[in-house]
Amino acid sequence: MTAVRPEHEYDPLTDPLPAGGHGSPWFRADNIPQDQAQPLDQAQPQVQVQAQAQMPGDAYARVAQAAAAPVQEWYAEPAADPGPPLPEPEPEPGPEPDVVPFDDATMALKRIAETPAPPTGGRAERRRAAKARGHRAPAASAEPVVSGRPPTRAEARRAAKARKDSAAVVASRVIGELFITLGVMMLLFVTYQLWWTNIRAHQQAGSEAKKITHDWASGKKAPGVFAPGKGFAIMHIPKLDVVVPVAEGINKHKVLDKGMVGHYGQGSLKTAMPGDRTGNFAVAGHRNTHGEPFRYINRLKPGDLVIVETQQAYYTYAITSTLPSTSPRNVSVLKPVPVGSGFTRPGRYMTLTTCTPEFTSTYRMIVWGKMVDERPRSKGVPDALSG
Repeated sequence: MTAVRPEHEYDPLTDPLPAGGHGSPWFRADNIPQDQAQPLDQAQPQVQVQAQAQMPGDAYARVAQAAAAPVQEWYAEPAADPGPPLPEPEPEPGPEPDVVPFDDATMALKRIAETPAPPTGGRAERRRAAKARGHRAPAASAEPVVSGRPPTRAEARRAAKARKDSAAVVASRVIGELFITLGVMMLLFVTYQLWWTNIRAHQQAGSEAKKITHDWASGKKAPGVFAPGKGFAIMHIPKLDVVVPVAEGINKHKVLDKGMVGHYGQGSLKTAMPGDRTGNFAVAGHRNTHGEPFRYINRLKPGDLVIVETQQAYYTYAITSTLPSTSPRNVSVLKPVPVGSGFTRPGRYMTLTTCTPEFTSTYRMIVWGKMVDERPRSKGVPDALSG
């Protein structure tokens, strides 16, 4: 508080250089040093000289000290004793500042990934939280969550029904299993047809050829008429590296499926035997599967040889012509003078028949030949077989 002062009194704050020549009670003559106890009018030039000689920083420092000095108000009423000072409240301790290490003391540390707090909301919030983590939220359990008590019958039935697959799911599984089973069966069938039938037919044909040669070596006489399915000759096709037994008849299961060549020797399709003086010796064989002895007869060209070996002689035929495709009902190709072969008069001919195209039985391929040599077994093997 600032009090009002009389006009005749001197205010020390307005005099930067107090002197002892005034009658103010603030200043006393005995407190003034000897070098400054001189009239005000005489000391004024010295003060100005000293002020000019001093540095500006010292003047600013003295002014600041004078302003900072407490000023006592002499005319103010004395304040009442406030008593002992109240304790000032201590400030609450704040967070300690982070200690920043020096550059040479720092080292790279791995940052520990913060574990996200589990969602506490409903199903939608859990799903959003799971999607934010990059995977689907686990499906809610179909079973009722019952704590502390066993489920009732209704709850158990509902839980069992929820675990049960729907009719559409069951039907799709059944259809898928059927398709898989069908595919496996087709694969097995193809393997059986293209691989196993050939192996089995080669075994049966080889066994029949050994039996025929054994009968010849033992001197067993051949009957005048062979029984159906009975082997009586061996056919050699050197160009195709084929050696196959010839049996009587063209029965599929008894002759052809066993890897043998069947002779048209029964009923209306009966043809001549190799030893007959005239006629058409006609045979049939599989082109695919079951030994497939005639698979590559389409490669035979005019002049290629086919040798039929019997107990009495070797009969050599030379290929003359080929009919690539004809109907299975065209039996005229089996006549004594085959139609379409180019032969015009009776002779000793041979006809080979097989299915075409490959792996089908829609049409027939026909290959004709003409006998060019007959050699008794006593004269040895023909040159076509010995070379």
